[in-house]
Amino acid sequence: MRQFPLETLRVAPGRLVEWRLRSPDARQAPDGGPGSARRASSNQDKHFTSAEQSRGSDDQVASWVAVTFELSGPLDRTALEAALLAFVRRHEVLRCAFQRLAGDLSCASYPPENLALDTAELGEFTTTEAVRSFLADRFRATIDTLGWPLFTMGAVVRDASSTVYLAFDHIVCDGVSMPNVVHDIARAYTAALDGREPELPPTGSYLDFADTQRRRFLALTAEDAGLDHWRAYTERAGAFFPPFPLDLGVEPGRMYPIVNEACTLLDAAGAAAFDQVCRDAGGKPFMGVMAALARSLREAGGPEVYRALMPVSERGDGPWRHAVGWFVNTMPIEFPVTPGTDLPELMAHVKAAFTEMIRHVDVPFVRAWELLAPEHFAAPAWPYPVNFFSYIDMRRCPGADHHEVWRPTTHVWSSRANGACLWFQRDDEGLHMNVIHVDTPQARRTMTGLEQILSRTVLEISGTVVARRPSVSTLATLGTLRQQAGVAPVGAAR
Repeated sequence: MRQFPLETLRVAPGRLVEWRLRSPDARQAPDGGPGSARRASSNQDKHFTSAEQSRGSDDQVASWVAVTFELSGPLDRTALEAALLAFVRRHEVLRCAFQRLAGDLSCASYPPENLALDTAELGEFTTTEAVRSFLADRFRATIDTLGWPLFTMGAVVRDASSTVYLAFDHIVCDGVSMPNVVHDIARAYTAALDGREPELPPTGSYLDFADTQRRRFLALTAEDAGLDHWRAYTERAGAFFPPFPLDLGVEPGRMYPIVNEACTLLDAAGAAAFDQVCRDAGGKPFMGVMAALARSLREAGGPEVYRALMPVSERGDGPWRHAVGWFVNTMPIEFPVTPGTDLPELMAHVKAAFTEMIRHVDVPFVRAWELLAPEHFAAPAWPYPVNFFSYIDMRRCPGADHHEVWRPTTHVWSSRANGACLWFQRDDEGLHMNVIHVDTPQARRTMTGLEQILSRTVLEISGTVVARRPSVSTLATLGTLRQQAGVAPVGAAR
């Protein structure tokens, strides 16, 4: 399972059918009476507030997370509709509505038994390009943080197979939710075909998780010992947010259109060798990827201390493992990248930094931001380009043993940005990278150079000679721009 731009999805043409969650009667409020509304999480509150602040501005903040997967054979629409409705009923966050109560963001859910689906026939699409273009436009038009529902569902239907797609506002999900989406719907669809109830593991409600977390940290102050790690980091770094260490050619306070690209860094054999080298060096594969990136940034002109924000899953192995929601905290990590340091020593630095980071992972990032960097908190985006690193091993996700059949893919999109974000995914086919960065001439040059250095670095660490694959994505428009600028596209075969 990989993450790459929707515009490069290999989807066969077909007839598009969409299902939209039907809003209950306008006179009926979400579930429960007085006091039943729960507090939104810190992530959700900040996301919702940013959407409110940017609405109507030139730099409107918008984003979505999408997933696709395959169903073989002629589509049984009744079975798929049953699976989709069961999925929405299973995950409470998908049927909740947000509202301001005394300035605070709260949410309450509609009763599952009152929900239904409306079907829309969107027409026949005869080319892959037409399908991809339509879906990208459709997601941008229908996913609205301030609207309801906060997701859309559909399928590209063909005689012998169908591609199911779902797109969500970030406020109701994270990247690790996407494998759960595929697992739940695909399992429920198979069960519906067999005329039985799906056998799915129990799951908790993100609304309960969010409410508990939010109330726990309401009384936190800037002097609280729980923020010692953030304060010490900020003092050493000189700033709350770790800046992206290379030039992207951005102006302060300005947002830009994005470039969304992806490539395969290592194929299956190369990734397996890389994983083993990392373990032999005393670390885990994700630590090796971070070490490789830190070394690459240093070679490209970055500092001798690697600093980044790293999303950390809050799911654990309990009731949240199979849930849909935004179970992500974001933490600062830092370690030295001294020239000449060998891999075991660098890995030891990464491991020590990660261990120290995890000791302080409880305090929500947004709450720390509000208390320790209040001068930036009111803004709808981070104040400048921030160094951001994410890694997911898709082989450990629920349903991973069926990914070869379901062929799931994940896609992220954002309307504007002021920096760069890097996501790494490990699956059975190798190690992959998806990058979203600002669309400036300097950023294109910088990110092209970084990807080339990183590609060489992971190959050197793995100790393998692997033929590089072309990038999964270099959008046609970007390719044209780069040709005009005389710059090779990120991920080009070499």
